[in-house]
Amino acid sequence: MASPIARSKYVYVSYIRTTPEKLWQALTDPEFTKQYWFGMRAESEFKTGSAWKLVASSDNAVWDSGEIIEAVPHRKLVIRWAHQMKPELKAEGDSFCTMEIEPGNGQCKLTITHTVEREGSKLVEAVSGGWPQVVSNLKSLLETGGTAGRFEACAS
Repeated sequence: MASPIARSKYVYVSYIRTTPEKLWQALTDPEFTKQYWFGMRAESEFKTGSAWKLVASSDNAVWDSGEIIEAVPHRKLVIRWAHQMKPELKAEGDSFCTMEIEPGNGQCKLTITHTVEREGSKLVEAVSGGWPQVVSNLKSLLETGGTAGRFEACAS
């Protein structure tokens, strides 16, 4: 019997006062994504099988790239995601990012699950620090029209 594939997984859940349509738009509009994703644009047709990339607005460098595995507007987005900039993260190969939108009572539950088929993934470790800041900015932007920016610890 084959042993199961080891997996690293990160799950982040946020509740955002918005509609599924507005949240989907925020996740898939390149100009909107750069407002909350620290100047990064998510570029794709956002249809199953289309190419996807995360591009820095400052110099057009491609930080991450992949393919849309599943796109159900206003409900679910699955991206095969490969990091391109840091050699140690690029070496891990493909990861999978699933974004699920669940509507309820004037808000949406956004669940982001990022997985890599290996134990101790450095990529999953990296996204575990990034997703809370990105989604926090997304939530603030949709609810108030502004973002909090990037968090940096203050010296004591």
